[in-house]
Amino acid sequence: MGSLSETESPKGLRRRYQLLQSTFYHFHFPKLMRIHKEQVVIVVVDVQERLFPHIYEHERLAATLGILLKGARALSLPILVTEQYVKGLGATIPSIKDVLGDFYAPMEKMEFSCCGSKEFTDALDNLGRKFVILTGMETHVCVLQTAMDLLEHGYTPVLVDDCISSRRLNDKHVALERMRQAGGIITTCESILFELCVVAGTPVFKQISALVK
Repeated sequence: MGSLSETESPKGLRRRYQLLQSTFYHFHFPKLMRIHKEQVVIVVVDVQERLFPHIYEHERLAATLGILLKGARALSLPILVTEQYVKGLGATIPSIKDVLGDFYAPMEKMEFSCCGSKEFTDALDNLGRKFVILTGMETHVCVLQTAMDLLEHGYTPVLVDDCISSRRLNDKHVALERMRQAGGIITTCESILFELCVVAGTPVFKQISALVK
């Protein structure tokens, strides 16, 4: 019997390759799917007072995260908040607390990954939502480890590039690339807000448009 290349035409080989490629992407890249607000929860990871001033472009991070959270509230999305070792790192910064309002119900943790906290995983399971939008800091530590654990447990982490940061920019870039390769979705504040909004002309669209101007 001849080899595959000897028994099948170039056109047939090309079609076989396309089918294999399509199957691979279908099973290994769920990030190709659209994100719908009914399947979304937002997590604010450890945006705390004592570490915050040392974060790369921290003022821009706070401003953009504030926009995202205001948009999330307009979209009626659930929001979870974590804080790492509050005694040492302090509470969530005041500007984010103010935006969160009634959503500010922080879950303290000692583990770097949010998924190491039973309180967090129970809250996530109770919501029953597939897409977990991750924001906060630091990208290469708590955000990264949370994203990897979420993937392992069947969730799809969504990393909002301009709403996460680290002390060093290179650490952020390397962590984002690792999460992308593992199956996380990378997006931006404005992009994800309009994706979740879906249509123009509604009151929610007008609120979001005003936020991102």
